[in-house]
Amino acid sequence: MTVKEEIEARLTTAFSPERLEVTNESHKHAGHAGDDGSGASHFHILIRAPAFAVLPRVARHRAVQAALGDLNQRVHAIGLDVG
Repeated sequence: MTVKEEIEARLTTAFSPERLEVTNESHKHAGHAGDDGSGASHFHILIRAPAFAVLPRVARHRAVQAALGDLNQRVHAIGLDVG
């Protein structure tokens, strides 16, 4: 399973999102700090789920980070658009 697929699986399980887009942006950071050459170092996540409606912005981000668990250690950067 790719890192992108792991991200999608974990977020789908945790939040049953209405919309989920996981974009691998590693190619934009080739040769920069944090690029480990794996092609799976930088991602952007757009997620929309009813569970986020009652949470403030910081709590939404923390919930996503918690759902990603150890992937936070394996990926250099994750951009979030949570709603």
